[in-house]
Amino acid sequence: MLVARDDIRNVAIVAHVDHGKTTLVDAMLWQSGAFRVGQDVATRVMDSMDLEREKGITILAKNTSLRYRDVKLNIIDTPGHADFGGEVERGLTMVDGVLLLVDASEGPLPQTRFVLRKALEAKLPVILVVNKVDRPDARVAEIVDEVYELFLDLDADEHQIDFPIVYCNAKAGVASLHYDPDEPLQGTTLAPLLDLLLERIPAPVYDPEHPLQALVTNLDASPYVGRLAICRVRHGNIRKGQQIAWCRADGSIQKAQVAELYVTDALDRVDAPEAGPGEIIAVAGIAEVTIGETLADPGDPRPLPVITVDEPAMSITIGVNTSPIAGKDGDKITARQIKARLDQELIGNVSLRVCDTARPDTYEVQGRGELQLAVLVEMMRREGFELTVGQPHVVEREIDGKRNEPVERLSVDVPDEHVGTVTQLLAARKGRMEHMINHGTGWVRMDYLVPARGLIGFRTEFLTETRGTGIMHHVFERWEPWAGEILTRTSGVLVADRKGETVTFSLFTLQERGSLFVGPGEEVYEGMIIGENARAEDLDVNPVKEKHLTNMRSSTSDVLVRLDAHRKLTLDEALEFVREDEAVEVTPESVRMRKVVLSKVDRLKAVRQARK
Repeated sequence: MLVARDDIRNVAIVAHVDHGKTTLVDAMLWQSGAFRVGQDVATRVMDSMDLEREKGITILAKNTSLRYRDVKLNIIDTPGHADFGGEVERGLTMVDGVLLLVDASEGPLPQTRFVLRKALEAKLPVILVVNKVDRPDARVAEIVDEVYELFLDLDADEHQIDFPIVYCNAKAGVASLHYDPDEPLQGTTLAPLLDLLLERIPAPVYDPEHPLQALVTNLDASPYVGRLAICRVRHGNIRKGQQIAWCRADGSIQKAQVAELYVTDALDRVDAPEAGPGEIIAVAGIAEVTIGETLADPGDPRPLPVITVDEPAMSITIGVNTSPIAGKDGDKITARQIKARLDQELIGNVSLRVCDTARPDTYEVQGRGELQLAVLVEMMRREGFELTVGQPHVVEREIDGKRNEPVERLSVDVPDEHVGTVTQLLAARKGRMEHMINHGTGWVRMDYLVPARGLIGFRTEFLTETRGTGIMHHVFERWEPWAGEILTRTSGVLVADRKGETVTFSLFTLQERGSLFVGPGEEVYEGMIIGENARAEDLDVNPVKEKHLTNMRSSTSDVLVRLDAHRKLTLDEALEFVREDEAVEVTPESVRMRKVVLSKVDRLKAVRQARK
């Protein structure tokens, strides 16, 4: 017989990017008294990584807890990007219900569909939180209707579609069960939301006769006690110092000991002598434990099913830096160090795969999308690695003997004057329009199905053509037969034909050929890409050529040399830009683009060979 534990609730907050998940958790923590008055706490306190703060997104799922009416609320803050879907899926295995946040103006977007689909598949009850109702362009009634349509579209059952609704302004820390568009939101706290959460999210249930069972859903590390296994206790009790059975992913069972046991209190981990069913804990003492394994009773070990996540859809190659100026910035430059770091990433990131390639110093890394792979490269770069990163490719799959590729659901919001331009861009990338909605506010939303290949490099072009006003989001939809050839970049590149330091005189003559990626005084080498050619072909140029001195002098000739500002590409932009015969050189100090074959002569030979 199952028994409910009424003093605990486990809930995940899921939403599209930037709809206010982390801000809502901030407000909950403040109002529950987790911080003392006057304490210096950063905004979006749950986004603790430097990259999360810089990009304004959540990358890793994290848990916190607060107390409300003598009930402990364990809250999992999940990422909104589908690229980090493995984090969402892991977070959902720890909880008994979800809060679905939807922006009161933007409404459900592709990642909303993705996270909701995962919650419905897990048979979790949902509370809809319509956030940012204070926005002047809020359209709350329409948004609620759109969410109902989304539930129907995702085949929700009758219990799931009967969801309660809360109206919220997370930034102000206010929630209400009622909404009037002509009046400000009633109330001064999040109490209505927290009361509803206690009422509608079921308490964790367990079997008092069942032996210990705890599923490892995440990993962390402590400088003092080593690897920490983050677990949800399903049944039984676990104590500090206890002997346990460690049910490994390969099917073997080993004995282990709980060296340290922690539970979460607000943002801190605190020592606990014992933890019971329904609790989310951190266990130290098992050095090689990995995600998906089970901690069980040594007398009656019963392993839980291993966590399964969606397969990767995008891949890049990561190898040692082979450029002529390698080794100047970073201190981790060998293939052995790169392989060790990638293996370490695999331990905590269930949605990544690492495969060997034909080259011993290069590895293929497969993930959910460009953002996830770019974040991994950026993290390695900040740790002192020097890398050569290849062009992103989609992961193909053979289904019923046919070549298949991943297809993304793309949602774009653009001012109406750019609709024609965006339609043309996506038609060239094999995009198929499914819906177009004009909200009557000067903005149009278009939903497309596009091969994932067609979206490589699309963001930069999209922002350029919409003058930076367009908003786009996409998420994996399904596998479809290969759509044929897609040309994602029509321009060629300007390639340096020798090593040296760039000079203003030479760059001034080259800027007429296209847009430059380097400024004066930068070190270049043969085969390095220094700009984008205005024409389709690649052009080898000399960016280090100095002006020859003559006896003729003019008081104004040198003064009038005006260089245009060069484009400094970020890592994400560089990965989107490169073609198959190009790569990105990544060091702690620089991001450069280069040809895979640096020598001009060798490249010409390779072209002739390919034509034979």
